[in-house]
Amino acid sequence: MSLLRILVLHGPNLNLLGSREPGHYGTTSLADINQALIELGDRLGAEIITFQSNHEGELVDKIQQASLARSELGHIDGIIMNPAAYTHTSIALRDAVLAGGKPFIEVHLSNIHQREQFRHRSMLADTAVGVIAGFGACSYELALRGLIHHLKNTGG
Repeated sequence: MSLLRILVLHGPNLNLLGSREPGHYGTTSLADINQALIELGDRLGAEIITFQSNHEGELVDKIQQASLARSELGHIDGIIMNPAAYTHTSIALRDAVLAGGKPFIEVHLSNIHQREQFRHRSMLADTAVGVIAGFGACSYELALRGLIHHLKNTGG
């Protein structure tokens, strides 16, 4: 099988990881998470492309680009996304994922079901291949392994 290409999207405030609410999100920085994913991807036969934005429209643009083979991203096989606060509010991200047709896994560092009631509902979860939450930075690595497994067993 050729090298898989996975887009990892990080939503708002995730650029502050390592210093923002370490009790909920841990002390690992976003740069550390991205580096670990790139290294794991190398071992598993996947190229990892990462992107973080605090702006919903920029995340939508990346999802749309991922669905177009001739975009600046090139071919993308799947998406891992931590929509962060947009998990609970963004119909735009939901619509982009559905329109794009790429398999994706929703990721959260904390267990959103152990937190405030408003965090219990995801606008995206029912469109995802799977949802991984509550394992800190390891949630991303579990998502990568799960997405690669899914892609290899479904043919993309």
